[in-house]
Amino acid sequence: MSTYYQIFGGKVNVVSADPSNPIEGQMWYNTTTEILKYRAATTVGAWASGGNIGTVRRGLTGAGTQTAGLGFGGRTTVVVANTEEYDGTSWTAGGTMATARELLGGAGTQTAGLGFGGYTTALPGVNTTEEYDGTSWTSGGNLGTARWQLGGAGLQTSGLAFGGQTTVNVNNTEEYDGTSWTSGGNLGTTRRGLAGCGTQTAGLAFAGFTTVASNATEEYDGSSWAGGGNLGTARYQLAGAGTQTTGLAFGGSAATVASASTEEYNGTSWTAGGTMATARRQLGGAGTQTAGLGFGGFDNSTNQAGTEEYSGAGSPVTRTVTAT
Repeated sequence: MSTYYQIFGGKVNVVSADPSNPIEGQMWYNTTTEILKYRAATTVGAWASGGNIGTVRRGLTGAGTQTAGLGFGGRTTVVVANTEEYDGTSWTAGGTMATARELLGGAGTQTAGLGFGGYTTALPGVNTTEEYDGTSWTSGGNLGTARWQLGGAGLQTSGLAFGGQTTVNVNNTEEYDGTSWTSGGNLGTTRRGLAGCGTQTAGLAFAGFTTVASNATEEYDGSSWAGGGNLGTARYQLAGAGTQTTGLAFGGSAATVASASTEEYNGTSWTAGGTMATARRQLGGAGTQTAGLGFGGFDNSTNQAGTEEYSGAGSPVTRTVTAT
């Protein structure tokens, strides 16, 4: 029988603490925990628990990355304006939005975030835009169409807003330049409760609600939308992350039941990913296909505080060696 040394050309390291940045194929024995571990690549994406958000809520939105995330807006029993920042482990309070709202659009990063549209207390929603600098929110240019349950993508200086609801579902797209919104190409499928990711010139819109849950995907080139591959699970009020060619869709509602389903997009088609621990809709999302972040939401009975972190297929993970 070949030994680990013969296969990998090295001995199993004996350490008192797990290495902070292990490489794929590395194995070690932790004398403190008395556990043998190794670093391997995942074959299917998986979710793991992160730190709970401070304000338990649904209808919030997100921006940023898995280790520098931003969550803002939403509803507890009333619409809220508070912001929280995630460092990969825990959430801390950030600046308060001028306009409390839920089911808004979001884009950007933790230190250059963008929030737009949403619902306050009456239809058709609001058209206000706010910009975050890592500390506080300031007013930006208003959307041309006040709406909520819309999709968002891009950056603070090159944002994208599309679809949503006024008193009816809408299909129009708007592009933000850091100061004002201008009209872009219309979605092919008019819908609300959709999700988005990517950039202003390479955007991705998927799922949503027409008169039923939708599985439609569309790709934006900075001028017009074209059809992409359909999701495996039709749903709405889900979250998204990633890019046009490496997208991530998770959570949402299929019919009236909260979903835990995750799907990964390769620019042509969607494939099933790891299942979330908590099925939920109206959740916030951020990150990439290989390092996603989902938080908050509603499981059809209660608002959620839980955060989950996604490692996509092929991402390195640490595993424990167990006897069989």
